Amino acid sequence: MSQHSKSDADSYEGAKILPVRHTGTLVASIIVALLALMLIQGMVTNKNMDWPIVWKYLFDTNVLNGIGWTLILTVASMLIAIVLAVLLAVMRKSLNPVLRGVSWFYIWFFRGTPVWTQLVFWGLFAVLIPQISLGIPFTSVSFWSMDSDHFTQAIQAGLLPAILGLALNEAAYLAEIVRAGLEAVDPGQSEAAKALGMRSTKIMRRIILPQAMRIIVPPTGNEAIGMLKTTSLVTAVPFGLELQFATNAIANRIYKPIPLLIVACIWYLLITSILMVGQSYLERHFGKGFDQRHVWPQKDAVPLPGKTEGEVKNDVSKGNQATFVGLNA
Repeated sequence: MSQHSKSDADSYEGAKILPVRHTGTLVASIIVALLALMLIQGMVTNKNMDWPIVWKYLFDTNVLNGIGWTLILTVASMLIAIVLAVLLAVMRKSLNPVLRGVSWFYIWFFRGTPVWTQLVFWGLFAVLIPQISLGIPFTSVSFWSMDSDHFTQAIQAGLLPAILGLALNEAAYLAEIVRAGLEAVDPGQSEAAKALGMRSTKIMRRIILPQAMRIIVPPTGNEAIGMLKTTSLVTAVPFGLELQFATNAIANRIYKPIPLLIVACIWYLLITSILMVGQSYLERHFGKGFDQRHVWPQKDAVPLPGKTEGEVKNDVSKGNQATFVGLNA
C-alpha cells in the first residue's frame, strides 16, 4: 500500500459519520401519527359509541355462545374445504380428461355464484330433495333412505347445511391455491422420486406437498380469516346462533345497534389476531428449508495469497447459516 493511501485511511479513522436525514419521511410520520391520535380520541370521546353498553355486553352469554358457534362453523368448513381442495387440485393435474373436466366445472360453478345464493339453496335443500336414498342408480331399488328434514335438522337446526355451503364454496378457491403451490415445485423432484421407485401417492405426500406448503399456507391463512367473517352470512340458511346474529338480536332488543356492532368487531378482531399468529408459526415451520440467514466471515479463515496490507483477508471464505430439513424421502 502506498504512503498516500495510508495517510488517507488514517484521516478517515477519526471522522464522524452522520446518518442521512429523511425529512419527508419524518414529516409524513408525524402527520400520520396525529391523524391516528385524532381518530382514537374521536372514538373514545364520542358519546354515540355508548362504551358502557359495549363493556356490558362484551362478555354476554349469548355473545360468547355466538363466538363458539362461529368457531365451529369456521373450523369445520375449513377442514372439509381443505380436503376437497387437495382432491380437486390433484384432479386438475390428472391425465384423465373426465377428472380434469369435473374439477374445472366444480371450480367454475362455485367461484361464479355468490356464497349468499349458495347458502340459500342449501337452506332449501329439503324442498329441492325431500328424501335422501342409497340404492342402485337409475332404478327404483333403494337400500336406505332418510327424509332431508332429518338431515338438515341434525345436531342443530341449519348447522350442517351452513357448514356444507361454506365448505363447498371455499373448496373452489382453495383448489386454485393448492394447484398453484403444486405447480411451483420443481418437476425434477417427482422425477427423481420416481427413479427411486416411489409410488405417485407417496411422492405427493412425502415430496411435493411438504415443499408446496410454504406457498399454500399464506393464502390459505387469508382464506381462513375470510371464512371467519363469511360465517356472518349463514343467516341465509337460516342459522341463527353465530356471533353476528347474536349481537344483532341484542341490538334489536335494546335498540342500540352501534355498541353491539362494536362488540362484534372487537371479537372478530381478537379471533383474527390469533389466527394471524398461528399463520405466522405455520409459515415459519414450512419455510425452514428455504430460509437463508446471514452470511458471516469465519474468524479462522486462511488469508488468500495476493492480498495487500489493509485489505480484508477472509472475504471469500464464509459460512452460511442456511438450514435444510429433510424434505426428501
